[in-house]
Amino acid sequence: MRRADRLFQIVQRLRGGRLVTARQLAERLEVSERTIYRDIADLQSTGVPIDGEAGVGYILREGFDLPPLMFTRDEIVALVAGARLIRAWGGASMARGAEEALIKIEAVLPKEDRSRIANTQIHAPAAYLTEHERQIIDIVERAVDGGNVLTISYRDLEGRESGRDIRPLGLWFWGKVWTVIGWCELRTAFRTFRTDRISLAADSGRRFRPERGKTLADFYRQMEAREFNAYKGQY
Repeated sequence: MRRADRLFQIVQRLRGGRLVTARQLAERLEVSERTIYRDIADLQSTGVPIDGEAGVGYILREGFDLPPLMFTRDEIVALVAGARLIRAWGGASMARGAEEALIKIEAVLPKEDRSRIANTQIHAPAAYLTEHERQIIDIVERAVDGGNVLTISYRDLEGRESGRDIRPLGLWFWGKVWTVIGWCELRTAFRTFRTDRISLAADSGRRFRPERGKTLADFYRQMEAREFNAYKGQY
């Protein structure tokens, strides 16, 4: 890694108002702690507002802005590929956001690198998502972010429709299908819902906060326990 890139990474990892030790930085950037101490001193000498000391840790004071971001070739490819996938398979707002993100990325690139966006030959085939499903995805994503209970109408495999209130915890994309993991207040248990089977999703007007036994971490622990018990039952 070039020294300039390493200095940039140090500043990035010190952002966010949390204390970071030289050891953590050294392990992440694969250099010695002595190198980190020297880099920190050089950054401080150029006016970067880093507080802290060796043996304690470092923190970047709020209000410091970096110059426009620079991207490596691999980073540009990853950003373009991700934006194109979301544009093809994401919600309506996500698709618009991906398009705007590509425009902003191109704007901050040096002139000699801008052609890499158009020349990145990674493409996502046209999705068969209906506009309704795209809107459902956006509604769920906003509810997850805001901690809002959703009222949904859901069709099962036989086409039977039921209404329920759920605490949406996250969206997962499985190649062609999006699913919502949430806490179902009707069943008082975790449930997964395919977005293409949600005929209606609306904000219930209620909010939820993380509650023991009903969080995403609890869902993962439950899944791990089931897998472990299934494995143990084979022997």
